[in-house]
Amino acid sequence: MRNKKVILMRSADNTFQTKSTNYRECQKNHAANIGGYAVDGCREFISSGGESTGRALVCAACGCHRNFHRKEDYSEVVSESSYTSSTRE
Repeated sequence: MRNKKVILMRSADNTFQTKSTNYRECQKNHAANIGGYAVDGCREFISSGGESTGRALVCAACGCHRNFHRKEDYSEVVSESSYTSSTRE
C-alpha cells in the first residue's frame, strides 16, 4: 500500500506537519477457535482493490481486513527552508 501524506497543520513561519501511515504484518490469530496461536506470515498490507471499491480494505496477500495488520503512524515537521538549496552564489 502506498504511503499517504496528509498536511495536518500549517503555521505562520512556513512549517507544516505531515502524517503518513503504513500497515505492516498481519496479526490475525487463525487458531484462536481451538485455543492456539498461529499467524499466516503476511508481512505487509497490500490493497486488493482501488480506494473507492469495497475491496480496498482487504489484503490481497492474506485476505484479512486492514485492521488485522499492525499500523505504523509517522509524523514529520517540514519547513519550507528545507526545500531550498543550501548552496548560494
